[in-house]
Amino acid sequence: MPDGPKLSAIIPPELAGMRLDQALARVFDDYSRTNLKNWLLAGHILKNGAVAKPRDQVLGGEEVSIIEIPNRDEPDLPEHIALDIIFADDDLLVVNKPAGLVTHPGAGNRAGTMLNGLLFFDPGLSALPRAGIVHRLDKDTSGLMVVARSLPAHTRLVQALQEHQVQRTYQAICCNVPISGGTISAPIGRHPNHRTKMAVVSRGKNATTHYRLIKRYPRHAHLEVTLETGRTHQIRVHLSHAGFPLVGDPSYGGNTRSASGISASLRTTLAAFPRQALHAARLALEHPIRSEQMKWEAPLPNDFSSLLLALEQNKLGNAV
Repeated sequence: MPDGPKLSAIIPPELAGMRLDQALARVFDDYSRTNLKNWLLAGHILKNGAVAKPRDQVLGGEEVSIIEIPNRDEPDLPEHIALDIIFADDDLLVVNKPAGLVTHPGAGNRAGTMLNGLLFFDPGLSALPRAGIVHRLDKDTSGLMVVARSLPAHTRLVQALQEHQVQRTYQAICCNVPISGGTISAPIGRHPNHRTKMAVVSRGKNATTHYRLIKRYPRHAHLEVTLETGRTHQIRVHLSHAGFPLVGDPSYGGNTRSASGISASLRTTLAAFPRQALHAARLALEHPIRSEQMKWEAPLPNDFSSLLLALEQNKLGNAV
């Protein structure tokens, strides 16, 4: 048995009454429920230092530890991929991920991901789950991600994310114009008919998104968005559910290329915009080892800035 846990966390109180395997799927959501259940049965996961059963109920507050993560048949390989690393020390990396880069390998994306680039940058990351990646950005979302570089940092960052202590602020451009800012609290889970998509569903995981109106345009708006939770596609799903889908996001209703009442120039810019208009602009957290408050900002990428300029020019044209 290894000297210590590869990953540990505290089960939050709101999961009280759940079966252990269900609670683990919430706490360690980088891993499938099937894998977690199998690891439980094999004795690779401990609850309060002891072997437990998948059907055991949790009370909240228990410490759960993954003491061994079995190797996959296909190991992740290092690749020389250029990464925009804006901060590095012995415990953390902060990366400004470009749009188009997949965060970590999955079905159909076994190589060419940020994880592969991280392994090339620091081979020691192979000792950590997911090479230290503790949260994700969608392939076509740009911006800041924090990566753990040591096991203690990994454990504490995972816990900080679970306890909503990591502040993530995004900029977004949406279709339609909200009257003002607001909060969307609605559970998110798999779409009942489209398994590759997420949706607001009654049995989903709790999710809360706050948004603030930065600027109105005739048929679009520039928003600042902050997260309390980190569900898959959360901002995209919540804003679409509220009637404000992101520009460039046809999966959730953001295809505005046929929108009426816009200039030819803006129509061309919208048609050429290749992704959802979402950028992780700011990240703030307490350093997991030094307990120092830290924050970083990533400037808007060129495609996002160009879209804002086109929206501004279209607005001025309509005002003439």
